[in-house]
Amino acid sequence: MEHEFTKVIKNVLRDIYGNKSELIYSISPILQYINLKTRAANRGSKARNSFGNLYAIYVLVEDYVKNGFDESGRYISYEGSKYSELLRRQRELPFGQKLQNHALNHRLNQEFKKYFPTCDYVPVIREPSNNRYWFNENLLVCIIEEQTYNLAKIIIQIIKLYISTKTNAFEEFIKSCQQISQLTEVNQNEAVDFIVTLLQPNVDARLFEIVSYSILKYYYHEQTVFFGFDLEDIQQENLKLYKTGRTNANDGGIDFVMKPLGRFFQVTETTDFKKFFLDIDKIEKYPITFVIKSTENTDKLLEKIRKNAQKQYSVNLIVDKYMNCIEEIINLPTIIERFYQSVEIGYLSSILQEVIKQSKIEFNYEV
Repeated sequence: MEHEFTKVIKNVLRDIYGNKSELIYSISPILQYINLKTRAANRGSKARNSFGNLYAIYVLVEDYVKNGFDESGRYISYEGSKYSELLRRQRELPFGQKLQNHALNHRLNQEFKKYFPTCDYVPVIREPSNNRYWFNENLLVCIIEEQTYNLAKIIIQIIKLYISTKTNAFEEFIKSCQQISQLTEVNQNEAVDFIVTLLQPNVDARLFEIVSYSILKYYYHEQTVFFGFDLEDIQQENLKLYKTGRTNANDGGIDFVMKPLGRFFQVTETTDFKKFFLDIDKIEKYPITFVIKSTENTDKLLEKIRKNAQKQYSVNLIVDKYMNCIEEIINLPTIIERFYQSVEIGYLSSILQEVIKQSKIEFNYEV
């Protein structure tokens, strides 16, 4: 796969290895894998970022270089890197503060094997009994015409360049948000257009969830319900939407919760009915609203989900039970419509400030 950051990778290799660089790249699965994981580098702040697996590579190879194994050749006798130190180092890196152990323990190896099924090696070697880790040195070494090339320092350099590129892109995004937020009263149309560009099918999943939450929070804010335990004590309450956790956390949680109705919202990119039904099962078939990053008509989406589910289960009673749990589907056109309604009420600036706030939290951005 060739993309914009591929040029950066190959330029780094060319600077070090000259006319051997193309051959080294062609026979190195780990360089090719890093190339796959850095394809978002030059697509701006709105492209999906890939840090977890890259950071697992980075911290293991960094430990390898720090201990001089790229020059000493004694890695075979190394007692291994401590898990706690690797995780701490990952979380020190930009955007890495909330990373968990998935990449180190299995995700990196699984994905690597998916892309390179015929490769004899996986990147991470682990000893569960004492929680020690090694990077597979076979992937760091290339032998060409009886000459050995160790790629460890090059890998560190490439990943650092990727981090720098993504950090700069995100800083520009935050800067744009802040500038447009200050201009909302002068040029409201520009601010509105900016938010709409964040509601496109190709936008990063985390950013989509943040923008969706910011819009829906203020869309529901003016709506009220009446609650009470007896007829003599009925209180009017505004609907309040809460973001319950981090985006794309794979923690089985629910993305938004609304008080006082106790309404659940789940944000998703897929229209696969299995994902919908899995989310419904997680909450014991409690009614749920799905916010979907799709421009497809909501009625057609529901129809597609039902048809695919019927093929799988072939029993209408089961399918109906799941379908009745889908309280509402909110697609991209619906979110945009609700955004315009919120702007008319006067919440444009508040929505922008919420996007900035949630983005800084999500991407671990320090000011």
